[in-house]
Amino acid sequence: MDEVMADALSEHLRRYNRDYDEKISAADLEGKWLWDVVSVDRHPVLEGYLRSEDFFEHLAVMPESQRVLERLQKTYEVFIATAAMEVPTSFHQKYRWLERNFPFIPPSHIVYCGDKGILRAEYLIDDNPRQLRRFQGEGILYTSPHNLKVKDFKRVKNWLEVEKLFLG
Repeated sequence: MDEVMADALSEHLRRYNRDYDEKISAADLEGKWLWDVVSVDRHPVLEGYLRSEDFFEHLAVMPESQRVLERLQKTYEVFIATAAMEVPTSFHQKYRWLERNFPFIPPSHIVYCGDKGILRAEYLIDDNPRQLRRFQGEGILYTSPHNLKVKDFKRVKNWLEVEKLFLG
């Protein structure tokens, strides 16, 4: 969900740059996570953003994701898997965000987990190579600054490429 359907990185950068009067951009994160760029003493602040009551509620929707996912549902059985166990306080926020932005996805097709290796599906589109490595189907890496140097998976840069890959 995050960094594939929901733009969590932009919100993280917005909050951090606001609070510390810095100008870290997505371009500064090529091949790195935000945690790799921010000093260790500020990691609790980054974690605090994720655990706040409103972080996941207000994330921007990735361009074209709504339209493409609605089209995909006409051909495929689509499930949304989110590693919500990494931030257990995010369950309700993520559910409300999905309900508001993707009302055509039934709650029965939302999977909250930690390790996506438990999923049994043909495809998994994810920005995190760690999640794709244990997945037994075909992993497709959704481009995000932190994974730009990863070469192990088929890659899509955006939802238009997802549409082309699955719907021709």
